[in-house]
Amino acid sequence: MTLNGTPRRVTTISPTPPSTPRLRMQPTGSRRTLLDGGWWPRSTDPVAELPGLILVIDRLHGPITRLVLSSAGWTDHPRRLGVAGRLLRFGYFTSQPASLLTALIEDSDRVDLLVVPPGTAKRTADAALAMAASSDNRVHAQDILHTVGIPAPAGADHAAQDSWEGEGGDLTAAPRVP
Repeated sequence: MTLNGTPRRVTTISPTPPSTPRLRMQPTGSRRTLLDGGWWPRSTDPVAELPGLILVIDRLHGPITRLVLSSAGWTDHPRRLGVAGRLLRFGYFTSQPASLLTALIEDSDRVDLLVVPPGTAKRTADAALAMAASSDNRVHAQDILHTVGIPAPAGADHAAQDSWEGEGGDLTAAPRVP
């Protein structure tokens, strides 16, 4: 909705208290891996799920200034969320894998988390969270999900692959040369 041609900026505030996130992170200060840990939300509602996660990351790493999320996998896409008396901005991108959440921290740091789909079986989710939080992990978020047997959501995580294949990266389609 616009007012005098200017888009209205709507700030969303969760009607329920923040839940305790199902989160597993490696010790702070370890930057040798691709991921800082993993998160297993209970639903695909960002307003219900993100406030608790934001508060924990704030406490461990410092204040978050912005969240980068995939446009796939969430039931809604609020751009601004009020949490603990401050405003956070969210960016939803088709190029961001559905299995990755990036939190930008006030001091120019960042936290990258594996996002395990909400309906995942506990044993499988625990394996994915453990791998993501391992200090020697060198596996990308979407590959962790595949490794532990979690299928990719329909239409998710394909943007990067489509781009790669469009640049000639799909060797399986290339003709065999004798």
